[in-house]
Amino acid sequence: MSHLSKIELQIRDLDDLKGACHRLGIEFLHNQKTFRWYGEPKECASAIRVPGAAYEIGVVREGNVYALIWDDYGKGGLEAKLGRKAGLLKQAYAVERTRREAIRKGYRVHESKTDKGVRLQLTLS
Repeated sequence: MSHLSKIELQIRDLDDLKGACHRLGIEFLHNQKTFRWYGEPKECASAIRVPGAAYEIGVVREGNVYALIWDDYGKGGLEAKLGRKAGLLKQAYAVERTRREAIRKGYRVHESKTDKGVRLQLTLS
């Protein structure tokens, strides 16, 4: 049975989320008011569309942060593209958030890929 669940990630900045989506080659749909899942379309503030997946991720406002809501049922295709518990999306968001904050504080950022993901090296400018 399909159901909706929350991805364990608080989104504080939609620009960082957009950057994470771009990094992964997925589409951030700003101001889309519903998202697709197994049931009837559900309300949201924005959505994320993943190429090749039948379902979408809803970006839902919760006070001063956003939550990501999804149906991770296998036939929806999201988990196959984003990893277990959306691990790839969480990592991409963390990289974008860290990059932006480091640059804002005057650091230079060097990014390299590792066998476990991404490594960021920060140095003072």
